Amino acid sequence: MSDHSQSRLIVARAVRVLVVNAGSSSLKLTLLDADDRVICARELEADGQDGYESALHDALGHGLAEADAIGHRIVHGGDRFVTATLIDGRVEAALRELADLAPLHQAKSLAAYDAVSAQLPDLPAIACFDTAFHVSLSAAASTYALPAAWRERWPIRRYGFHGLSHSWVARQAPRMLDRAPADLRIVSCHLGAGASLCAIANGCSVDTTMGFTPLEGLVMATRSGSVDPGLLLWLVEHTGISTSDLGAALEHDSGLKGLAGSEDMRVVLARAGDGDAASTLGLDVWLHRLRALIAGMAASMGGLDALVFTGGVGERSAPIRARALDGMGFLGLAVDRERNETARGDLEITAVGAGTRTLIIEAREDLEIARQARAVMVPFS
Repeated sequence: MSDHSQSRLIVARAVRVLVVNAGSSSLKLTLLDADDRVICARELEADGQDGYESALHDALGHGLAEADAIGHRIVHGGDRFVTATLIDGRVEAALRELADLAPLHQAKSLAAYDAVSAQLPDLPAIACFDTAFHVSLSAAASTYALPAAWRERWPIRRYGFHGLSHSWVARQAPRMLDRAPADLRIVSCHLGAGASLCAIANGCSVDTTMGFTPLEGLVMATRSGSVDPGLLLWLVEHTGISTSDLGAALEHDSGLKGLAGSEDMRVVLARAGDGDAASTLGLDVWLHRLRALIAGMAASMGGLDALVFTGGVGERSAPIRARALDGMGFLGLAVDRERNETARGDLEITAVGAGTRTLIIEAREDLEIARQARAVMVPFS
């Protein structure tokens, strides 16, 4: 890091943070002031072989470069990175080594880091990890029942993902309910193209549905969610499918897309409403897995005080929220129909008389990344 970059760390308590969040096909850039107000936000599409370079150059010329630090969403921190970390040459090399654990996601995060760093080389960059929130998982929750020799030789464990989103829920839900984090057992439902649940007790992750990779758990837009490993072995042994083709199918051609022919929940809901059998089945499978895993998350905490919907589908789909809680009265869950259907932004939608609170919380990974970035910089101030 240059001397100029080092001097930037001194402004820790009042920094403007440029949040960099790389998705599957786009790059979200958000510049937040010291009070977390959005100064500027842009979403860039990749420019073919040049990645984000030309679009990024244009965006930075229109206000986004007026930052004191950069916070990068990094999907995988492995066992080594359990908190936000200032990126230097040593850290960067370690992050690239971790790409094997999440090749589809880590590569995009690092490509975004390369692109932004090339144009803003003097700003300190902080890596904020989706896996870090789940470092609090117990051995019972994080260990696979596999041979000890495997677990000792290789980094095999349940890591969990979407940690930046779940961490924001862990902080925002107590504020909305005017309760101390220690008094709340929360199930956070991050429902979008990727989807996961997190059981949060005392503000910490105690269980989650994604594991070694983001494939485990819920049915998602194009990802299968949990599948019997014996089935996958059968496919390899009896059909001749290659591991690369199998991986591509599980990541890109399964989930709602495989069941209903569309990865868009809005399309699936509309087709199911028109009586389309495949869409009806896809929706039923998606909801069945969701309800079962919500109950499992509650069981891991010995009860439930609040359920939170977040993520694109969780925030915007009233039918999904309502149908997700069908038959969940045994957990005290029920939503107010009118509030659910008209909901906008952060809102409580609990039905009168329901024993468990239900909330909608806007996914704000940008605020969580900015908070973590500033926390890294404070010791330098």
